[in-house]
Amino acid sequence: MNANPHVLRHKGIRRARRHARGAVRYAAAVCVMLALLFPVFWMLISSLQPSHRLMNLPPTFTLSRESSFANYIKIFSKSVYIRYFINSFITAGGTVLTVLFVSIPAGFSFSRYRFKGRNAVLTGILSVQMFPIVVILISLYTFYLKWNLLNSYLGVILADTTFAMPLAITLMKSFFDTLPRSLDESARIDGAGRLRTLFTILLPLTLPGLVAVGIYTFLQAWDDFLMAMTIMQTNVMKTLPVGLAQSFLGEYAHDYGALMAFSMAGSIPIVLLFVFFQKYMISGLTAGAVKG
Repeated sequence: MNANPHVLRHKGIRRARRHARGAVRYAAAVCVMLALLFPVFWMLISSLQPSHRLMNLPPTFTLSRESSFANYIKIFSKSVYIRYFINSFITAGGTVLTVLFVSIPAGFSFSRYRFKGRNAVLTGILSVQMFPIVVILISLYTFYLKWNLLNSYLGVILADTTFAMPLAITLMKSFFDTLPRSLDESARIDGAGRLRTLFTILLPLTLPGLVAVGIYTFLQAWDDFLMAMTIMQTNVMKTLPVGLAQSFLGEYAHDYGALMAFSMAGSIPIVLLFVFFQKYMISGLTAGAVKG
């Protein structure tokens, strides 16, 4: 039995339209991706150029005969610049460990137990993020001055932990909410206590959530500028963002080539985190977004 030619024509038109819409979506996605990656490309090209060439108008986005790795050699040949990286790794890593150490039992408690004032405590924790950093900066500096916490890793870690903790506790609570309470009941029947239930049964199931909280905290501490600039007073104790701003941005001249090279080097740890942990990051965020 022969098919109706009109039906075949309509099917072909619908198929062509469907392919056209798909092609338009892919083209739009490629354009958005190129627009997002262009600043990174420009920063990479600029890091290989001498500073005077970056001031040319109109700007150029290609390599030239003057392109070299001189800017990278400059930043990695001085021990003080390497020290900025070490300081940032110490403060960011310490902040991640502190936040996880507190947010895991806190999120578990808010998820599994009902006690008087629970909602008020959660609201109070979240309200910390309502205050800008500059509001508490003066009082924090006075407190640190009295307790000899200025110019110390502990001071920066505590300050960064304060602002990362509210969201970390909220995220950990949402991750524990996705786990059925039957797991707790089964562990209790087998004789497991609360801590054993948390660390041996529930915590391994929240691995994507732990990675998500850890990456978020590390990113926030790695990019911190205001707290680190206020607390770290000597050049050898400065973190990467502070050292970046104060080393290459002068009063009368800026070394943009070295600045771009330093920025590229400082972005590599964040990129590597997302490359190696993106699977856990995405699954952790989606798991914490659905309850039940």
